[in-house]
This record gives sequence, C-alpha cells and structure tokens, in this order.
Amino acid sequence: MIDPKITERLKFCIERDKKISFLVGAGISADSGIPTFRGKDGYWVSGSKNYKAQEIGTYNMFSLASQEVWKWFLYRKAITSKAEPNPGHFMLKEIEDLLQDNFALISQNIDSLHKKAGNTENRTYLIHGDFDFVRCGGECSNTLYPFPEKIGLNDRNKDVITEEEWELLRCPRCNDDLRPHVLWFDESYDEKYYKLNIVLRISEETGILFILGTSGATTLPRRVTENVLAHSGMVVEVNIDETYFSDVLVDKKNGIIIRESSSSFLTKLKNEIQQMVL
Repeated sequence: MIDPKITERLKFCIERDKKISFLVGAGISADSGIPTFRGKDGYWVSGSKNYKAQEIGTYNMFSLASQEVWKWFLYRKAITSKAEPNPGHFMLKEIEDLLQDNFALISQNIDSLHKKAGNTENRTYLIHGDFDFVRCGGECSNTLYPFPEKIGLNDRNKDVITEEEWELLRCPRCNDDLRPHVLWFDESYDEKYYKLNIVLRISEETGILFILGTSGATTLPRRVTENVLAHSGMVVEVNIDETYFSDVLVDKKNGIIIRESSSSFLTKLKNEIQQMVL
C-alpha cells in the first residue's frame, strides 16, 4: 500500500498541474550490474597505483594523464554498454507515459539506461552528463560528439588503448584530447552541459519529489530537495539505507522516508497513478 499522504499529494499535483518529479542516483542501476563510483568497485588499479574514483575521475587528472583517465572510463563504458534496464527503469518509463508533462526525471546516472528503457529526452535531465557523448577536453567548442563507435568495448583490455582508438579520441576541430561528457568530481554544475538552471526551476514547480537510489553526496540534488521543501512540496525518500536526505526529512512535516527497494516501490506507485489518470 502507498502512504495515504502520498496518494493525496499525487491527486493534488495531477489536478493542479504540478510536477511529479523523480531524483535518481546510481542505486537504481545497481540491479543492472553497474557499480557505483563511490562503492568498492569504484577503485582503479593502474600499474602499482590504486586510485579512488574521486582521484581519477577529475579534470585535474585528465590534464595530467588523459590516457589513464580514458582507460578507466572505457572500462566503465564497456560495462554500461552491456547493461540492460531493470524493472525500476521500466517503471519510471511507464509512470512518464501516464503523467506526460506532469513528469520530470532528474538523473545523476550517465549509463544510458533511461534511454534504453524509453524515457523521453525532453522530460529527462541528466545532471551528471551522458556516456553516449564526448566533447573537446580543451573546450574549443560546445559541440557534443557521439561516442566513437569504432572503439571496441567487447572483451575490453582495461590496461590498453590502441593507437587507432586514441586517434578516435582526438577532437575533430582542434586535435586536442576528447573527454567523456560527464561531470567530474572537481567540476561544478552549469546550465550549458548539466541543466543547472532548468532543474532548479523544475524543483520550484514540483509538488512531490521522489528520491531514489542516491545518497545525497553532491550539491545539486541537495538544492533540488531544499527547493521543493521551500515551495511547500512533499519529498519522499525511497532507500534501503540511511542517507543525507534521511537526516533532512526526519523532522519535516512534508517529508516521508520509505525503507524499500526502488523497483518494489515504483511498481506500487505506478499502479496508484494508473488508477488516478485512467
């Protein structure tokens, strides 16, 4: 059963044309076999050096050793390219189909699984970038280029980038190194690449926000949550673990904490919404 307070707020949002928004993180992709950046599989060994994701996934490291950074990203790209959406992704797609323009998906995931599940581009906001694209590491332009298809991802040797592959990772305009189109740990959110302004505006229009599979380690998800609460919206955290959001919501009148898996909760939520709109 869905909490009656959630049901009441959903009806209010549908009747008043308020956004029903979903803020999701790496946890929703865990059932698809994709390791999180900050989990035990986020480590990277190169030679005798053992890096944390927060060390190698940075612009500073890219500027010093771009090939080492690309080895790590290509290994992760190989994992995500084989992954398939899990029931949680498909439930988000079905919920979008029911809600249409009342729906907003704010995702920290760069793994393309929302696209594979069928969520539409105009209602999905990828605030940490998208593994399907690359761009000039020297910022000679704002152009996003499709990830080079000729780079082999099957049976990837994580310690090797061939000369042919490295040529494919050069900017076609200035010949500088291309970079993955992702937000690195030492970079800040902006509107140009990471939808900062539009996401903050959506948070102000949101009547209920569901937080799924994210710990709240980055600033924009925190600001989104604060904005929803400040504009009298309801925030529902769905996570089997305690997080930053748990501490924020524990004493909030409009805050609800649910200790349940994302897929299980989204299935019940989809059925609830379906009864309202059909």
